[in-house]
Amino acid sequence: MTTQEILEQAVRAKKVLALLSEEEKNQALKAMADSLEKESAAILKENAVDMEKARGSISDVMLDRLMLNEARIHDMAEGIRDVIRLKDPVGRVLSESVTQDGLKLKKISVPMGVVAIIYESRPNVTSDAAALSLKSGNVCVLRGGKEAYRTSRAVLDAMQHGLESIGIDKTIINMVEDTTRQSSMELMKARGYVDLLIPRGGAGLIKACVENASVPCIETGTGICSVYVDAAADLNMALDIIDNAKTQRPSVCNAAETLLVHEKAAEAFLPMVKKRLVDDRIEAGKIPVELRLSEKARQYISGTPAVPEDFDTEFLDFILAVKVVGSVQEAVEHIDEHSTHHSEAIITADEETAAYFTARVDSAAVYVNASTRFTDGGKFGLGCEMGISTQKLHARGPMGLEELTSYKYVVTGNGQIR
Repeated sequence: MTTQEILEQAVRAKKVLALLSEEEKNQALKAMADSLEKESAAILKENAVDMEKARGSISDVMLDRLMLNEARIHDMAEGIRDVIRLKDPVGRVLSESVTQDGLKLKKISVPMGVVAIIYESRPNVTSDAAALSLKSGNVCVLRGGKEAYRTSRAVLDAMQHGLESIGIDKTIINMVEDTTRQSSMELMKARGYVDLLIPRGGAGLIKACVENASVPCIETGTGICSVYVDAAADLNMALDIIDNAKTQRPSVCNAAETLLVHEKAAEAFLPMVKKRLVDDRIEAGKIPVELRLSEKARQYISGTPAVPEDFDTEFLDFILAVKVVGSVQEAVEHIDEHSTHHSEAIITADEETAAYFTARVDSAAVYVNASTRFTDGGKFGLGCEMGISTQKLHARGPMGLEELTSYKYVVTGNGQIR
């Protein structure tokens, strides 16, 4: 099918989804999750083909994002089941009031309609987006990247088989077949068909959507996340946090890309960082972190001299830009200049310093003494997520069910005229 035909199909499916009760939507989600696990062999077969084609053309870290196994498919299914346990956001009365004219106003949550998601080589987005869209009453149109198309298609096929098994129209979840730039542009320009566009991927994809979309678009994803280690930090805690934030899964948007260290902590802390992230990892046969060091940081440890661009780069790899600062104020100024407003963390035992940092840093998630890796819909209790919004209008931070709804006013009178 052409992209236009799929969009027309999605608009028709809105009427089908609008008739489903919360119980029916939950049954649909259960069928999708069960079918994912039932058809895991077929999904893994297609994933092996995608992996083979992508090997050598994308980094090992990005290959890890693409790779599926039985455990990851199980996690995808569990993510759908987590959404079942969440309350249906549609039809909630958000507020009630009576006007001076005696009109009774109810503000009621409603679905967006058709939600289009453009994403890259992460097959799990296929199931997350489908589940959140369905539960929030939205028909989804998914457009995955070419590196993961066979895998994403197999995931979607399995979920559609689940819907068909209980007699529900499979077109409430859809996937664009064209993986060229043309299909992305068609979604960006699909006024009258797409009610909300969500890009989920690298800076280039998000920039293209924000600059070219004529449909409502939410800016998501790019994460130049910073961890600031204060003079009053517990250095062992700080070491564990930066290790987790950088190395636990460096290819994701909530991984740390920048380490800022107060000059009073630098002499003791930076050698600890080099030992943990470089020397110990080499000794253990793991990929070491390349430390790109500011001039001051190079006074304490050896590493690659940093260039200005390093502090404006989402590496998504085992690379960390490191800078020594003179105060929390300087740390905040650096974040103001270089952050993508995703997630930042301060490690400190000083409550006043922590309060200053959380009040001044303008990001979707600001942490005190915790890893940035927690910026995630599942970890925030949203079941799973549609993406991480780094803008301020409508949605900010992990996007769950509520962020996929709008509202309308229902006004009841008894003959009033103006």
